[in-house]
Amino acid sequence: MANGVEKNMNGIATATKVKLLGKSHVKPRKVIGRQDCQLVTFDLPYLAFYYNQKLLFYKVEDGGFEGIVAKLKDGLGAVLDDFYQLAGKLGKDEEGVFRVEYDDDLVEGVEVVEADADGVSVDDLEADEGTETFRDFIPYNGILNLEGLHRPLLSVQLTKLKDGIAMGCAFNHAVLDGTSTWHFMSSWAKACSGSPGSTAPPFLDRTKSRDTRVKLDLSLPTDPKSAAHQTNGDSSPPQPAEPQLRERVFRFPESSIDRIKSTVNATPPPDAIKPFSTFQSLSAHIWCHVTQARGLRPEDVTVCTVFADCRNRVHPPMPESYFGNLIQAIFTGTAAGLILAHPPSFGAALIQKAIASHDAAAINERNKQWEAAPKIFQFKDAGANCVAVGSSPRFKVYEVDFGWGKPEGVRSGSNNRFDGMVYLYQGKSGGRSIDVEISLEAGAMERLEMDKAFLMDD
Repeated sequence: MANGVEKNMNGIATATKVKLLGKSHVKPRKVIGRQDCQLVTFDLPYLAFYYNQKLLFYKVEDGGFEGIVAKLKDGLGAVLDDFYQLAGKLGKDEEGVFRVEYDDDLVEGVEVVEADADGVSVDDLEADEGTETFRDFIPYNGILNLEGLHRPLLSVQLTKLKDGIAMGCAFNHAVLDGTSTWHFMSSWAKACSGSPGSTAPPFLDRTKSRDTRVKLDLSLPTDPKSAAHQTNGDSSPPQPAEPQLRERVFRFPESSIDRIKSTVNATPPPDAIKPFSTFQSLSAHIWCHVTQARGLRPEDVTVCTVFADCRNRVHPPMPESYFGNLIQAIFTGTAAGLILAHPPSFGAALIQKAIASHDAAAINERNKQWEAAPKIFQFKDAGANCVAVGSSPRFKVYEVDFGWGKPEGVRSGSNNRFDGMVYLYQGKSGGRSIDVEISLEAGAMERLEMDKAFLMDD
């Protein structure tokens, strides 16, 4: 852990000393027995991604850290009665097919780490635009999902702050997507707070979405970066050096979101299918201005990748409570000169067409092609000069209340970031506001920060 007090790149003084106090494990309260659940085609490509990290921080006036931890662990045990797969581990059956394995007597359960950073305030974390400070508050930095073979599928770090608590969560991304993550978090919060209403229990049989059995000859690498592409004996060529990245959160109030959407819809191309949604409009806005900030040549290809929830797209449709990964990356690209020479509706139309065409037939074809020749991708294999849009402002992240109020901030950790990665979150200010977390090469980020049209300051 880092020690002392230093200033981050935004000039915020933060005490970065985090002292670990102890570690324990939480399992379901009720007897589950032995349960195995096969990972399916939607899950398997994420084995070479890193654990998905989320950080929530809360101001807490009273209650005491020990009492808060006890309450959270008690609620965790209760919610794991339904979400018991998160208390299991990865394994393989006799044919080498990956699965989630749970056994009351053999699994440790969810890992809970307790820590102290009482020199750090909630405001310090909220003001930090980067992720370097967050590394001390979220477990499993740089840990591949494949390591779920011998690590818990969920690790939670509860850190005492000067005026509150930080909750850092690392979820194995081969086991669940964003919809399932926030379904679990909301259920856990309700179990702790006793708030009225209940969340639906998770739909745990992922073979209902795809029952093809795919054997992968994957093993844990010595160097995760060099082996993240390895599957069935194949490996990728050496990768170029990583660019120097910066992260920044851009907060768009609902007035700016409405302006972006109305601007994009003001000049629809003749082949537009229907009015552009908020997601399509904002994604096109980001894509256009990031392309400009990168200073690409007119002939350079730029790709926009969005991760689409397929629960309502597969046949038959799966319930919203489906627990697992049911997302797929959708790609669309064009020349940088074209996207910059046209109004933002040009990019929005490309995104809209790509999303609309990703129906049940397209999903089935994508799955069949992958099953015939499985290829494990790295998290950054999203396309040239890419803007990759993940998470969703539909997730009610600021409604995750464990009994001491809504979070002061919700952020992603340092895992699964690359040049052009974008996370969209429900805005803290509510309404239609959206917080946009962007990772970019440092020079491009500096230019984006000065782009008044992007910031909607014009």
